[in-house]
Amino acid sequence: MYLKEIRTSGFKSFAEKTKIELNKGIAGVVGPNGSGKSNIVDAVRWVLGEQSVKQLRGEGLMSDVIFSGSKSRRAAQSASVTLVFDNTDKYLPLDYTEVSIKRCIYKTGENEYYLNNEKVRLKDIQDLLVDTGVNKESFNIISQGDIGAILSNKPEERRIIFESAAGTLKYKKRKDEALRKLDRTHDNMSRVNDIILELETSIAPLTKQTSDAKKYLEKGHKIKLSIRFRGREMQFTDKGKEVLLRFADELKEVGTLEGAPTLDGRNMMAMLSPVKK
Repeated sequence: MYLKEIRTSGFKSFAEKTKIELNKGIAGVVGPNGSGKSNIVDAVRWVLGEQSVKQLRGEGLMSDVIFSGSKSRRAAQSASVTLVFDNTDKYLPLDYTEVSIKRCIYKTGENEYYLNNEKVRLKDIQDLLVDTGVNKESFNIISQGDIGAILSNKPEERRIIFESAAGTLKYKKRKDEALRKLDRTHDNMSRVNDIILELETSIAPLTKQTSDAKKYLEKGHKIKLSIRFRGREMQFTDKGKEVLLRFADELKEVGTLEGAPTLDGRNMMAMLSPVKK
């Protein structure tokens, strides 16, 4: 796999549609100061998902990467960059010999990402490239001043660089993400247990209510059963249904359910009718 083409339109100094073709191997871009050499690197970093304007040598909003106009050209309304990779060796896990990644931005600040001309999320592109080392955070892209910064880095900061270069940083990120998900799961389980405890606690007063309901049913009156869910309890309506069915089962000798419990907003209700004698 190698970068075959860079296509830009309305990005920074590239006001017109521009296509840069690259051959396999080493390619050099030369030109005088201010000709846009650094903007090519910025374009590659940007299309790979860069979210920091500062990293693109800019200030203010991300939409500032859109060509702002000149004496001879009007300002562009959008900017786009496309990277075209030769994937003949199937290095990318896609059944295409050519893979294009595109990012667009509009004056409103809205961003769009495309993979082979199909709209996708940034995460889809990041997941595709995570095993290749081709991403905005990898050290395949070294900007001016980075080498000096690397030499002056602390040992733990250099370790991150070596992990990225060796291709092991992705596993650390996956581990960290898995640990975050595990922590969220533990938090959710604690909350679930609290909610279940609240619902089960509400069963205790049912003993007296069952006795009262039995008296009404024996006199031929219908009984309306109701449970109200508060806040996140709405995620566990099945537990509420279980409570109502348990209550009805306690009264099955004198009352029968007219139908399954139904949910109306935050309230779950059921109707008990007296058993016909």
